[in-house]
Amino acid sequence: MFGSDRNPARDAGRVSTAGMVLLPIQFTWPHGGDDVSISGSFNGWTELVRMSQVEGCPNVFKAVCAVPHGSHEYKFFVDGEWRHDEQQPHRNGEYGIVNTFDTLPVPAEVSQHQIPAVILNQTIPRISEEDLRASRYQISAFLAAHTVYELLPESGKVVALAVDLPVKQAFHILAEQGIPVAPLWDFYKGKFVGVISASDFILILRQLGNHGSTLTEEELETHTISAWKEGKARRNGQVDGHGRPIPRHLIFVSVLAGPGDNLKDVALKFLQNGIATIPVIHSSLEDGSFPQLLHLASLSGILKCVCRYFKHCSGSFPMLQLPIYAIPLGTWVPRIGESSSRSFVMLRPTSSLSSALNMLVQARVSSIPIVDDNDSLLDIYSRSDITALAKGRAYTHNLNEMTVYQALQLGQDSNSPYEPRTQRFQMCLHTDTLLKVMEQLANPGVRRLVIVEAGSNRVEGIISLSDVFRFLLG
Repeated sequence: MFGSDRNPARDAGRVSTAGMVLLPIQFTWPHGGDDVSISGSFNGWTELVRMSQVEGCPNVFKAVCAVPHGSHEYKFFVDGEWRHDEQQPHRNGEYGIVNTFDTLPVPAEVSQHQIPAVILNQTIPRISEEDLRASRYQISAFLAAHTVYELLPESGKVVALAVDLPVKQAFHILAEQGIPVAPLWDFYKGKFVGVISASDFILILRQLGNHGSTLTEEELETHTISAWKEGKARRNGQVDGHGRPIPRHLIFVSVLAGPGDNLKDVALKFLQNGIATIPVIHSSLEDGSFPQLLHLASLSGILKCVCRYFKHCSGSFPMLQLPIYAIPLGTWVPRIGESSSRSFVMLRPTSSLSSALNMLVQARVSSIPIVDDNDSLLDIYSRSDITALAKGRAYTHNLNEMTVYQALQLGQDSNSPYEPRTQRFQMCLHTDTLLKVMEQLANPGVRRLVIVEAGSNRVEGIISLSDVFRFLLG
């Protein structure tokens, strides 16, 4: 097995794992010991992998090893003696009695860093490309056949703000109404011209925090929304040939008396423009004058329609029964030695609020998990939480001195007693099915799920509404 026991001919004939997708397998030795390691055919029996004692369980040791698909043998090296676990599948092998397990090929589209450590003898479920295409086609066809009318509630309230409203007042209105975004109405033009969101306030606060800022806290009293938008366009270089700022016009969903805009086109607008809300506008006049603001559409509303239709026939859609770790969905925490094409950031409660705001902008994410020293989830700080700073004019404080924990406390104090803070973010497990995740995300106000390890709540990844629709629409 090691040293003189190694068979050079066998090692020379081993298939290289270079270029292969390796599956992280969690091995467990539950029978005690002081020094426990593991080796097996997955590493050519050439290396002892040290196992770690599980906190609170002195007799349990665990280790995660990268394993290619196929049939494998392994044994434990406990306090200088080779042993096998009689509670796991075993057989007589070249090295006496060895434990065994099989793995299936990992779907090529699933990146290695998103695959969680799989318990032995638990293989990755998968479906054929044909079934995947068929499921996506039926969901796409459903969305194309249904219109925005189905998103409209029987009754409700939609808040819109005038563009000549001072930024500070707009900030407080959003906080008081508990909304992260509002459409902007221009009385002079007689139409909706854009939206103001928590992202704008993040940029304002970052500008206030800069020593070279041209915008002071006092100016927020009189600085209008339109003036801020124009200044933002100049700073971003969004000007025309005469040096005038080019406004970023609002994306409108025209709800007409006919079929109206279909849900597929609306979903694609969300994805293509990276936005969270689309105002639903209706005008009975051909020139579009005197528009009526009917609703603020969201991806969660569209997803709710999908879940309602496919829930009772999910058995006919194998894709919906797949665990989320088996499909290319979401952003996952990279494992040691691996890189990720998408940013994944986490913060401690003691981190400064300014660092959180910088990460939200620089990493282009809508939320950041707040974790303890073991990376276990404590809370989450999202762009919409910025409006809580309007309470007590907390935004006038030095954001470098305010911690994320203190900022979250402001939000907790401002919550209604009928809306517990725990409803603001939701968790899921990597073994949850796609359908279960979709149903959670379809709930009002839920824009993302934090993937956690069962028991420890250690953060493994995050899934957003946009992630789900990118997968569903292919």
